[in-house]
Amino acid sequence: MRPTYHRTSTARRTAGPAGVLALLLSLTVLAPPAKAKSAAGKHVEATLLIEGGGDGHGVGMSQWGALGYAEHGFDYQSILAHYFSGTTLGEVPQKRIVKVLVGSKVRKVPIEAYVRGVVAAEMPSSWPKAALEAQAIASRTFAITDHAGGASFDVYSDTRSQVFLGKAAETTASNEAVKATAGQVVTYQGKPVITYFFSSSGGRTESIQNSFVGSTPEPWLTGVLDPYDGGPLHHWTMKLSFAQATGDLQGLVKGAFDGIEVLKRGFSPRIVQAEVLGSKGKTQVDGPELAARLGLYDAWAYFSVQRGGKVLKEPDRSGSPPSAGEESSAPTPPTTGSEGGVKAP
Repeated sequence: MRPTYHRTSTARRTAGPAGVLALLLSLTVLAPPAKAKSAAGKHVEATLLIEGGGDGHGVGMSQWGALGYAEHGFDYQSILAHYFSGTTLGEVPQKRIVKVLVGSKVRKVPIEAYVRGVVAAEMPSSWPKAALEAQAIASRTFAITDHAGGASFDVYSDTRSQVFLGKAAETTASNEAVKATAGQVVTYQGKPVITYFFSSSGGRTESIQNSFVGSTPEPWLTGVLDPYDGGPLHHWTMKLSFAQATGDLQGLVKGAFDGIEVLKRGFSPRIVQAEVLGSKGKTQVDGPELAARLGLYDAWAYFSVQRGGKVLKEPDRSGSPPSAGEESSAPTPPTTGSEGGVKAP
């Protein structure tokens, strides 16, 4: 499942998606890559080893986690209540219009038709009904709370908001999920609130202020344990030569690149603040930008450096957070429906 804006805010080393954090590139000359001498006296280029968890910004609903909850018998009310803390379900008129920017023009689409054109574009329609229903409500709620274009339009039709493909995206299963949840939206203290979602959490979601730099903390967007999250990027590894890392971190490296030191992590534990280490000093960088610069799947990352046959962990002053891809204790499915968004046990 490829990432969209809500599933990830980090770039890919291949073709990065639209809506990623802008890369703050400098025109300074690249510093030479760090090298170590091998036993034979030859210079061996150092390698940055990265171990991480999850795929995306980590805020709100994990789609692979929602799949896991659905497969373990949870209904959509419980799924949404788990990921959006303290929320309940409300309703909006089914005739409400969503203004969608398609290309350079704004289309006015009835809310239910809009959601039908989104759900299967954002989540495989072969997934369980409860997961599709949770996606339908999250997408419906996002459409009326995003305000991407101010007064001009509500949402983009692409990854900058959520993907809208119109009738081309509709399937029988996804349309049934939309119909079953018609008009329902996520509310906090009686008002619809923005419902971010992403691909895979790695075992924990993240609080909004730690992933969207400069954002105000929101009570319904706090990090939670995510025991049923899975998928191909629940845990991942990556290697970068120091030359690659130097290029990716252009403008942040003082002198020759020497590694990365983590200063602060969030709940998940995605990186909140780190320092790029250079032979001539250190440069602070926030976690989302660091992940975007290096082309990581997620800001949940731990670093080591390999020089020759030796591997050393990079300094980490963030404390003792959970390891990447950790499994948390799994809750018991509800025996009955939890209409109204009662929090899952």
